[in-house]
Amino acid sequence: MSIYAISDLHLSFSDSNKSMEFFGPEWKDYVSKIKNNWKNTVKENDVVLIGGDISWANNLKEAKEDFKFIDSLPGKKIIIKGNHDYYFSTMKKVETFLNENNFKTISILYNNSFVIGNVAICGTRGWGNIGDSGKDVDNHKIILREVGRLRISYNSLSEEDRKKDIIVLTHFPPFYSEFKNVLKEINAKVCIYGHLHGNGHYMIKEGIIDGIQYIMASGDHTGFKLVKIR
Repeated sequence: MSIYAISDLHLSFSDSNKSMEFFGPEWKDYVSKIKNNWKNTVKENDVVLIGGDISWANNLKEAKEDFKFIDSLPGKKIIIKGNHDYYFSTMKKVETFLNENNFKTISILYNNSFVIGNVAICGTRGWGNIGDSGKDVDNHKIILREVGRLRISYNSLSEEDRKKDIIVLTHFPPFYSEFKNVLKEINAKVCIYGHLHGNGHYMIKEGIIDGIQYIMASGDHTGFKLVKIR
């Protein structure tokens, strides 16, 4: 069994006007690229971590075909919410939607955690850097909330499972101080993030920083290939 990651699929089967192909040549035929690379890489017993911005759908009804596509691909998927996942109102509603549609290969990472062999998966959406929108007070409140959710995710692990290799999945880049501090506190080995596209790629940081391996997994950054984590 292997663990892979990818982020920012931005699927839009219910509305072709939201296709990411309008955002540049790197997005041309991106759904076919995702499908082909996934099927050529992932086996049924593998796990894929999906770091948010999964669907452009405004509600769960619109998201059905996007999740049907994901469910049809090999492997077990663990997903988090991104800033464009507007269909995601509450975890309970999304879980009910998955169950009602018999999407059995998709699980949600939200105030919880997963243990896979000698690896423990924690995570939360995260948020943008303070100072990037002119609303520093509001941003800081959201960041603290997201930091709290990462702690809740980690604390849901048993004492024994906290000794495993901790992999953190987030949507936003995790480099603001509060988030980095928690990553150190929980002894994270790997942190996977997405969110950045186009000109935003200049903000990408990857490799080992302060003992933590950072991986940027947005589809347009990886060529819509899945990144092998373990």
